Amino acid sequence: MLTLRNLSLQRGAKSLFEDVSLTIHASQRVGIIGANGSGKSSLFALLRGELHPDSGDLELPPRLRIAHVAQDTPALPTSALDFTLDGDSELRRIENALQEAEAQHDGVRLAELHAQYDALDGYAARARAGKLLAGLGFTAEQLNRPVAEFSGGWRERLNLAQALMARSDMLLLDEPTNHLDLDAVLWLEQWLRTYPGMLLLISHDRDFLDNVVDHIAHVDQQQIRLYSGNYSAFEEQRAARLALQQASYEKQQREIAHLQSFIDRFRAKATKARQAQSRIKSLERLEKIAPAHIDSLFHFAFRTPDKLPNPLLTLDKSVAGYEQRIVLEQFSLSIQAGTRLGLLGPNGAGKSTLIKLLAGLLPPLTGARQEGQGLQIGYFAQHQLELLRPEWTPLQHLQKRDQQITDQAARDFLGGFGFRGDQAVASVEPFSGGEKARLVLALLVWEKPNLLLLDEPTNHLDLEMRHALTLALQDYEGALVVVSHDRHLLRTTTDDFLLVAENRVQPFKGDLDDYRDWLNARQRTEDGSGKPATDGPSRQELKRLEAEQRQRLSVKRRPLEQRLRVLEKQMDKLGADKTTVENRLADASLYDESNKAKLKESLLRQGQIERELSQLEEEWLELQEALEALAE
Repeated sequence: MLTLRNLSLQRGAKSLFEDVSLTIHASQRVGIIGANGSGKSSLFALLRGELHPDSGDLELPPRLRIAHVAQDTPALPTSALDFTLDGDSELRRIENALQEAEAQHDGVRLAELHAQYDALDGYAARARAGKLLAGLGFTAEQLNRPVAEFSGGWRERLNLAQALMARSDMLLLDEPTNHLDLDAVLWLEQWLRTYPGMLLLISHDRDFLDNVVDHIAHVDQQQIRLYSGNYSAFEEQRAARLALQQASYEKQQREIAHLQSFIDRFRAKATKARQAQSRIKSLERLEKIAPAHIDSLFHFAFRTPDKLPNPLLTLDKSVAGYEQRIVLEQFSLSIQAGTRLGLLGPNGAGKSTLIKLLAGLLPPLTGARQEGQGLQIGYFAQHQLELLRPEWTPLQHLQKRDQQITDQAARDFLGGFGFRGDQAVASVEPFSGGEKARLVLALLVWEKPNLLLLDEPTNHLDLEMRHALTLALQDYEGALVVVSHDRHLLRTTTDDFLLVAENRVQPFKGDLDDYRDWLNARQRTEDGSGKPATDGPSRQELKRLEAEQRQRLSVKRRPLEQRLRVLEKQMDKLGADKTTVENRLADASLYDESNKAKLKESLLRQGQIERELSQLEEEWLELQEALEALAE
């Protein structure tokens, strides 16, 4: 069990946590969300012992084994497979001890160690490590390549594989999907759902959170609030909490106005001075409720393109590749003004190659690429973050694109991407990956493209920025082609999918669930004798079983839903009665001596209504939790 008790943490002049209390139990899978810079990664550093609280307590079980993903990977000569195996430190310790015992010809010690090695399933360790690497997109040929030969993104995957290989009671994952493509994300989801220990997962991928976690820890305003359920459940619960907070705030404001009205009216009257002073003290002692506030830092929209030629871009019998290596065989593609395509396909199949071909960065080996008159391409890829001038400010980057823009117009535009005040004129060099990605997107939006080519645009972006980007893309008037592991983005911004696989580009007739099934079937084929596996239920059988499960759940849900409707009607009636009583109490004449009995009656009725409402709301919440449990 993990416990934070009245914990506070400050980094420099910034307070991250203030008097936080939190308990997370073993085997819980918790998604940790919050704005960039709110303290999520610092929480992980606390758990790893790299930071210490300024006050309060952090309690962890003794001998707790914590696994986390290393931030850096040196250029090691170790093979990818051995690097992954290094994650199992207990197994490596026994292997080293076996070598020592063999060198000393200690037969008794060798027997003991072999028994321990077998108990740890050491003879299957290389196979386990190979499966981890295969799930994360490594081919069989890459397993024996030295770590030093892999690029930065692939080393991130190796670090993740090593952390998954470790024997741990607690697993800390900080944005594990940032360097993964969709098929690796789908595999990682399945792996994490079977992880037996406590999982703490920082992620801005709402579908990933929905499919993996059973609790959400929201880091906001120096506090950590724990919600039961996945991310979708969190959104509903938080909305209800904010609505309740706003209702309480408005009620208190009416009470304050009523008290102030009495004070203003009767303070000068000798007969009412004592009552007025009493209400002044009540007003001073009142613990103020803050108004509910939830607003995104990001507000932007794509500017209307100057032209929308149709077609925008045509590939005719094109072949894509590099020098003599063909990546995509001959295919044709026409991008119309309203095209909204998502590219699907296994890692390394050629999705980014196709994007570069569309962008004009890679000429076709054969065939034609024809641009429409007035084509204006907006291309986003992760490498563009490194092309920003580190000594320049966001304002300078934008003014370089448009020398006619005024300072105020530039500041207003950049403010929609979160660059406000001093940050608009701060050098880019210390910016985080998320801040750089936002700036590159801002510069792309300013260009008014009529064809957007986006290659993993949500890497490093937090949930609020992803939401703002999704809304902007939904209203975008040009054509869109996107590669992304963010299924929510694909689902809400694209109309059709292209499957890039086995050197071919072809339409994919199905949704993202069908694509997951296609990947699973493909994996079974590769693992077997070349024929699709026949074990396990078919898709039709799965649908039948799911329908039966929905029917069983419906029978269980029906009485709960009926009781909910009754409660809601009762709560609505009590709410109306409460408004009537509060309006009556707001009438100053009710406080005259002649209305003393009516005032008492109204106050008693108000208390009775509040008690009844509280009881009904408590039952309503219990029923909602029961319904949510049935949905899991």
